Amino acid sequence: MNRTKRNLILLFSSLGLLLLWQGIAKSVDIPVIMPSLGPIFRALGFLAGGPSFPLNLLATILRALRSFIIIVISGTVLGLIGGRNQTVSLILKPFVTTLKATPVMSVILLAFIWFSSGSVPLFSAFLMGFPVMYLQIEHGVRQLDPNLGEMCDLYDIPPKAKLFYCALPSLAPWFVAGSKATLSMIWKVVIASEVLTVPRYGVGSRMQLAQVQLQTDVVLSWTLIAIALTALGDLFFEGVVSLVVRTRSTVQRRRVDALLKRF
Repeated sequence: MNRTKRNLILLFSSLGLLLLWQGIAKSVDIPVIMPSLGPIFRALGFLAGGPSFPLNLLATILRALRSFIIIVISGTVLGLIGGRNQTVSLILKPFVTTLKATPVMSVILLAFIWFSSGSVPLFSAFLMGFPVMYLQIEHGVRQLDPNLGEMCDLYDIPPKAKLFYCALPSLAPWFVAGSKATLSMIWKVVIASEVLTVPRYGVGSRMQLAQVQLQTDVVLSWTLIAIALTALGDLFFEGVVSLVVRTRSTVQRRRVDALLKRF
């Protein structure tokens, strides 16, 4: 399917969803329960022009980015170790299994008892996102072709070259899949944590305050902002991955050209 056709399908699907919402809102005709699109978009414009809007947005973004960086680093390092060492994998298995089975709300509520409201989103996002990243890397290491390592040993390839030219390229798809799934989860956990703990600034905090005041249109406006943050985060991640792939291809092509010129 070409890009134009795909974009048209997405456009008409989005318009159909908006029309469906508008139709249901008009039939219900109770703004507190389901406001129509007009009040929602007016509230969205009002929020975007408010003086505290950048602070709330930035607070949520920074919490999500900090969580993401910590998860990616720790999950990748421990995943590499766990994939190569069965003892480490067995030691971490109960911890990872427990985190996978624990409800998000339980983690947030317990973290709220243990930490301040500003630290709860970071801690909760880490506990929920770490198993995703760790398991992806661990499975990726176990799926590495053993013949590749034997070939590197046969040709006496240095450990550094073996890591950068054999192991890491093979693990790249697992790393990308784990990072993307983790990033999508982090936004939801961070905002849910903000809703329950209500720190001074944050998208979730504003949603909770609007809900208390029965401002359904404002709640939905912040929800749209949360959806936009998730979508933009995914687009940014895909753009970075695409840039890295293109850069790597360019570097490899230049190396090949340089080798060919020698002959």
